[in-house]
Amino acid sequence: MSKTETEGTVAADAATDVPTKLSLAGDFPPATEEQWEIEVQKVLNRGRPPEKQLTFEQCLARLTKKTIDGISIRPMYRRQDAPQTLGYPGIVPFTRGTTVRNGDIDSWDVRALHEDPDPEFTRKAVLTDLERGVTSIWLRVGSDAVKPEDVAGALSDVLLEMTKVEVSSREDQQGAAEALLGVYEKSGKPADELQLNLGIDPIGLAALQGTTPDLSTLSTWVKRLEGYAKSRAIMVDGTIYHNAGAGDVAELAWSLATGIEYVRALLDQGIGADEAFDAMNFRVSATHDQFLTIARLRALRTCWSRIGEVFGVSPDKRGARQVAVTSWRELTRQDPYVNILRGTIATFSAAIGGAEAVTTLPFCSALGLPTDDFARRIARNTGIILSEEVNIGRVNDTAGGSFYVESLTKSLAEAAWAELQSVEGLGGMAAALTGSHVTDTLAACNEERATRLATRKQPITAVSEFPMIGSRSVETKPFPPAPARNGLEWHRDAEVFESLVDRSKTLEGPKVFLACLGSRRDFGAREGFSAPVWHIAGLETPESEGGTTEEIVAAFRQSGAVVADLCSSAKVYAQQGLDVARALKQAGAKAVYLSGAYKELGEGADQAEDVFAGRIFLGMNVVDVLSTVLDLMGAAE
Repeated sequence: MSKTETEGTVAADAATDVPTKLSLAGDFPPATEEQWEIEVQKVLNRGRPPEKQLTFEQCLARLTKKTIDGISIRPMYRRQDAPQTLGYPGIVPFTRGTTVRNGDIDSWDVRALHEDPDPEFTRKAVLTDLERGVTSIWLRVGSDAVKPEDVAGALSDVLLEMTKVEVSSREDQQGAAEALLGVYEKSGKPADELQLNLGIDPIGLAALQGTTPDLSTLSTWVKRLEGYAKSRAIMVDGTIYHNAGAGDVAELAWSLATGIEYVRALLDQGIGADEAFDAMNFRVSATHDQFLTIARLRALRTCWSRIGEVFGVSPDKRGARQVAVTSWRELTRQDPYVNILRGTIATFSAAIGGAEAVTTLPFCSALGLPTDDFARRIARNTGIILSEEVNIGRVNDTAGGSFYVESLTKSLAEAAWAELQSVEGLGGMAAALTGSHVTDTLAACNEERATRLATRKQPITAVSEFPMIGSRSVETKPFPPAPARNGLEWHRDAEVFESLVDRSKTLEGPKVFLACLGSRRDFGAREGFSAPVWHIAGLETPESEGGTTEEIVAAFRQSGAVVADLCSSAKVYAQQGLDVARALKQAGAKAVYLSGAYKELGEGADQAEDVFAGRIFLGMNVVDVLSTVLDLMGAAE
């Protein structure tokens, strides 16, 4: 046989050995659900006495988390948790997308927000954004933002036929709409080539202002856009409720309820159901919880499609077009560069969730307005990179088919529908808003969130977890004075911790002394846990490592601290914990804390509450403890 013939035979034999179906787990026996349950019980029952062993149901309950709205998040999802048929993007019920993405890199609008009242600064910033990849513009118009008379100047360099533009206002929506529409009417461009949104949302405005919604002119604005086939008059703004503390269910339900109220008003004013649906966009929040964001956007489309069916809207008109905005409520003032990570996750989530446009807020937005292009460049490039380099927009409904995402979408849709029915029972969104339903629901959400934040069950990176004293900030321009509003109040999640830092700054070198007893093997873990707790409030933590009681007291006096925290193991606590604590109090400590449990003090545990001001432990209310310590130090409110 020739060399060529030999090589051919080897190649043919090799080809026949290639499996037609590759199964990476084929050599292993299939795992069963019962095996998983056994392993879960092993882990959660480790160290528990026989009489206190948990059943699998009890284990599952411990592993199941609940959102602020009460949505259960289980540890594992299975095929039966997802729908048997997924449907398709672009058709009812639009769960998988209102807009079909055709593989282009520009799968969603990278929309930049502009709200600087300096006309020349805004004009240049708008042009810079468009030259560097932004595909649409959002102007916030108001006395503390872009003035109505400056809208034309802000857009003077914009090719209107190539750029989508929307306006919003927290005080005069009609003035903002007139200003934008005036620019387009004077442009001389064919109306059917232009794309704009007038930002009319009377219920949202009433929520901010504490007034009664006036829907009497809705049809006027819809008619003003006749001929503007690609434009919308109305923007249902769910971020108003998100920034006031609403959870995912409430934001979703109230957006749907608002949209229903607008459709009814337009029908009464002579606008057809198809035209009413065509006049509306939804502005939704995008948070760092990527799966809840993805599922909420999918659920809104599902529910809105069902609402359209009830109104008799044509099937192809029932899709909800969504404009996503990264969460302002989640931005932090401390270590603001971490906001870049939050904005990236939120932008990713909105894009995966199928939003038609995504606005990434500048990472300095909790501090003030950007002074230069750096923060704006980071904001716009977040969306551009995800679109053009990461290519996530090339696939429709990337998360579709995930058992978790599909189940979460269904859970959110069902919970939102139940809340929607409650609102409808009160007479609609306007009635729920002018009554107490909205404020009561927000109060409950905010109370639960405050507890989770204070106990760090809902951590904020670089603020309540892994804080860094003296972290680098960023220069900004102060926000202009905003007009007083009597409606829903907006608060960021990090504000309670930022107020603690502000209080500590009224003191000169505030410190908490860490008395680290024994060797590093004894105190290392507790020291690593407790020091960041004090850093949350900007308190420095000088420390002693080992030594006698006298040496520890000497180090405490030299530190200049007035509060101490003992860090060590149960073995060392039992030997010298109480003695050191008493000595520190005699040396002038106004309060001494114990990192760990009182029972670790051994025979002296029954005396602990007489000696220690409290404990530092996982799940503690850090806000209460830090507030108490700052009071002891004499920090100003």
